[in-house]
Amino acid sequence: MVRQPVTINGVTRWKDTGAAGMPTEAREVKGVVLRQEIGDVLRSIRQSEGRTLRDVSHDARVSLGYLSEVERGQKEASSELLASICTALNVPLAVMLFQVAERIAAAEGLQVPDTVPTEMQQEFNTEELELLR
Repeated sequence: MVRQPVTINGVTRWKDTGAAGMPTEAREVKGVVLRQEIGDVLRSIRQSEGRTLRDVSHDARVSLGYLSEVERGQKEASSELLASICTALNVPLAVMLFQVAERIAAAEGLQVPDTVPTEMQQEFNTEELELLR
């Protein structure tokens, strides 16, 4: 087993790989913890904006300690709390969750397309999409 660095959104983690350099699937799927990925993304967004924990906790109306625990992946934040934190960070909740999904997919060795697959485009034509709106 070989450990290789994997960098996602500026955060480097070590990933176990088999002899041929292929990820060991059982360990990777088990190793992904949603609350840690959410915390890493929230911290990354906050730091990229140059904001402090105190500033964001005040704007989100959540205690400084609790926000710190959420960022460190020690607390499982409710959807309401995540929405409040995202509002304080001026980032849509969907954008934050998309970044989390990308990180999890990468950790699991999956590639998430950023466009609608051709099969899905053919399945749903424009008229059907209008009906769904």
